[in-house]
Amino acid sequence: MTKIRPVSDLRNNFADISRLVHETSEPVFLTKNGYGDMVVMSIEAYERKQFESEIFSKLKEAELEAGSTDVRYSHKEVFSGLRLKLTDRINGDNV
Repeated sequence: MTKIRPVSDLRNNFADISRLVHETSEPVFLTKNGYGDMVVMSIEAYERKQFESEIFSKLKEAELEAGSTDVRYSHKEVFSGLRLKLTDRINGDNV
């Protein structure tokens, strides 16, 4: 459920808002004069949102690239190639 509080609660009830964002991992929306003003969330929730956004961006990029070519690789081909590159790096070939 969306949590909406007046911005004055940030000053007057900081501990309560802090507890709320940490316990629920959900943001609290703060209003000023009845209008949305800002959002408060825990660092963990913020970092998770950033990570999810990055993943979405990478998946979208992969989807666009897949649409521009008919070349497809199997799981086995991808991981074999990665293992070969890692082995070369470990052995100092710097491929």
